[in-house]
Amino acid sequence: MKILTVGGGGREHAAVEALYRSGGEIYSVMKNANPGIINRAEGYLLCDEKDVKRICEYAKENDVRLAFIGPEAPLEVGIVDALENEGILCASPTKAAARIETSKSFMRDLVDKYHIKGNLAYASFDNAKDAEEYVKNVDHEIVVKPIGLTGGKGVKVQGEHLHSFQDIMDYINEIFDMNIGGAGVIIEEKAVGEEFTQMVFCDGKNITPMPLVQDHKRAYEGDVGPNTGGMGSYTDAGHLLPFITESERKEALDIIQDIVDAMAEEGCPYRGPMYGQFMLTVNGPKIIEINARFGDPEAMNVLTLLKSDFVDVCYRMATGTLADDVEFYDDATVCKYVVPEGYGVKSVSGKEISVDIDSIERCGARAYFANVDQKDGKLLTGTSRSIGIVGVAQTMDEAESNCENALEYVKCDHITVRHDIGTRALVQRRVDHMKQLRGL
Repeated sequence: MKILTVGGGGREHAAVEALYRSGGEIYSVMKNANPGIINRAEGYLLCDEKDVKRICEYAKENDVRLAFIGPEAPLEVGIVDALENEGILCASPTKAAARIETSKSFMRDLVDKYHIKGNLAYASFDNAKDAEEYVKNVDHEIVVKPIGLTGGKGVKVQGEHLHSFQDIMDYINEIFDMNIGGAGVIIEEKAVGEEFTQMVFCDGKNITPMPLVQDHKRAYEGDVGPNTGGMGSYTDAGHLLPFITESERKEALDIIQDIVDAMAEEGCPYRGPMYGQFMLTVNGPKIIEINARFGDPEAMNVLTLLKSDFVDVCYRMATGTLADDVEFYDDATVCKYVVPEGYGVKSVSGKEISVDIDSIERCGARAYFANVDQKDGKLLTGTSRSIGIVGVAQTMDEAESNCENALEYVKCDHITVRHDIGTRALVQRRVDHMKQLRGL
């Protein structure tokens, strides 16, 4: 089957690899020349990933039957709606359905309207003055977010990034003054616990779960520094995480199913992968965000483990025929992103980087290219994350070791890595934190 993919990051490279393993004939659109995607594609087009007209033309030129959209920005401008108007099936949500991510207030309002568990106290504002009055009177710690898209980097938390009333107001004013996210501010109750990611495949009605993942947003080891798009992530053997129970996982899945049901009721049924970001608290999972796509880096963990035919899964999502028989290998994975020096503040970009794929695979790992570009026979770093290295093994300790060994085969003068991701010490801190909160 001829399949269109949109996006040139690590998430999209992982999706392309899964489609390729399943026999897909891939035509890719991306803004950067990702060598991993190019190597698997029958054809590719370099252009703005939000250029709906050109992407539709390219799909028609190549007689594409099915499309998979990786990033959120093309979803927001209605790429799926346009492709479906051309008779092309899409394993991704329409513009209306993608609002579950592109508008944080839409998500919170939907969860509130349908009395879905896991919501947090919140309020949305279109001006700084009203937001200031709310902040003055709120009786709990808060999280400040732009309502629209920010590439996973716009969230600031009281007590971590915001330490005073003035810090809070400075950031709120910055959002409005700089038009960050484009659509106002949402202020949410701060949830205390451990974050986890539950992603599902969805066909508008049915959901099928993927293995649980934990992402690491902070730039530096020890969970300090600015928020990023994600420095790495891990899964454990058996698809749970060490600090979460099966019943708590089921609670998160029930929340996602209720959201999917609510969206169908609202007339915007959701098709495609859905990313549920939760905080596990002493009162169960609380919704942090719902995203209209695979997580990045989490996609690299779960798609590496995908045993089922991904072309078939995408077709079933697009046609409303998803079955509860999607299989994953039981291995653990540890993903660590190689990022340009200064990432999260001001990246050093345009540096030549080399990747020894064969040696990485001999280490029991996979390499997924992200924000890199092929130019004049050289591979150059961009301003965002460069290469995702995923170690795979029967245990997390082994997977982490495989990942570390593989990282030796990525060479560049101006790169950094969070080496603590997936280590026994860091994971144990997560376990101990939940035990402390539970009074154990």
